[in-house]
Amino acid sequence: MTPAEAKQFLEAHQVRFVLAQFVDMHGVAKTKAVPASHFDDILDPGAGFAGFALWGMGQQPNSHDFMAIGDPNTLTLVPWMPGFARMVCVGHVDGEPHPYDSRYILMQQIDRLTQKGWVLNMGIEPELSLLKKDATGRIVPADDSDVLDKPCYDYKGLSRSRVFIEKLVESLLIAGFDVYQIDHEDANGQFEINYTYADCLKTADRHIFFKMAAAEIAKSMGLICSFMPKPFSNRTGTGMHMHLSLWEGTKNLFYDNTDPRQLGLSKLAYHFLAGLLTHASALAAICAPTVNSYKRLVVGRSLSGATWAPAYITYGDNNRSSLVRAPGERLELRLPDGSCNPYLATAAVIAAGLDGIENELEPGDPYNINLYDLSEADLKDKGIRTLPQNLKEALDALAEDQVIKNALGVMAEEFITLKQMEWVEYMRHVSDWEVQRYLEFF
Repeated sequence: MTPAEAKQFLEAHQVRFVLAQFVDMHGVAKTKAVPASHFDDILDPGAGFAGFALWGMGQQPNSHDFMAIGDPNTLTLVPWMPGFARMVCVGHVDGEPHPYDSRYILMQQIDRLTQKGWVLNMGIEPELSLLKKDATGRIVPADDSDVLDKPCYDYKGLSRSRVFIEKLVESLLIAGFDVYQIDHEDANGQFEINYTYADCLKTADRHIFFKMAAAEIAKSMGLICSFMPKPFSNRTGTGMHMHLSLWEGTKNLFYDNTDPRQLGLSKLAYHFLAGLLTHASALAAICAPTVNSYKRLVVGRSLSGATWAPAYITYGDNNRSSLVRAPGERLELRLPDGSCNPYLATAAVIAAGLDGIENELEPGDPYNINLYDLSEADLKDKGIRTLPQNLKEALDALAEDQVIKNALGVMAEEFITLKQMEWVEYMRHVSDWEVQRYLEFF
């Protein structure tokens, strides 16, 4: 969309304000509302921000302004805010793209693909928890009757949350999403809304819009939409699976119907896959970036009695207990959760996959067994590694992984430093569990 076409769009839809939007290090949407009459300002010089006020922007109080310059191709209506549109921006400082800007970091990795004539198509499966506060202030599922031990795909659970779902899907359709299915997931109050894949930059942009829409529509109904990985210790966690395939024009480079492993994957796909497995521990820090994330990525029996989250660094065909699933013609990375920054996570995934391709790494043979049933001795015997089991382990792995750090550039040290502070703060926190267990124990 050209600037002239963008202005016609704003006039045709009676848009009064444009949200100049980008994300901080955590992938949280940040905006300024710019009157439509000043639309050109978002394109040049950009909407100005004090970067020091935001997480992970590498700025100080005396730093020059962070200028968010918009991409007209991302202009879309914000249906739950009549009269508003959104345009995704890339941060600039002193006229140059800011190396701490998450979208710019992803764009640099996309450039590596472009030089090879490739496009990474990506689909995201966003899961969410629809919650509320009860009379005591406790967080509970929004639907009081959503109490089944196995609520996955339950009709009643879907039907009784249909008002929220209808409003959300209607907004997504207006914004150009192709929504093709919705279901109640495996935890009480948990839903998944699927929409058609696109190139990875557009998919990351859309995921931020999805989270903006879901959160605000829920809030307008007196509810809470959460992307927290594990809001309830006794229920299944919330993931954000990535479906990945490299394309050259109209050709899917990951597909090969002569695959001797009968997974329909090409040699290129296996090299990319091997890169994901090789760098899995460091990827965990970016794709599962919170303390809470590791309550989902558990080794052994889950407190919820069931888990769909990976713990073991393996792959398989339709194996949902593996880190990477190969459902045909693409790879599904099951590691990311709803707390990750989709731009940073995708940039790290590209870097890992390209390392596998450029060094012709091999992933070994698939495991098409229930990995959750394996004992510690079985894992050792088969040489199966486990994912980090807490944020500190993941950060330590990231600190040692030069490939992933190079992909993030200067953001890598900023990310590690801030997340290490988060870990220390968590470790110093005295939880209710500790008080209940130890207060009068000794």
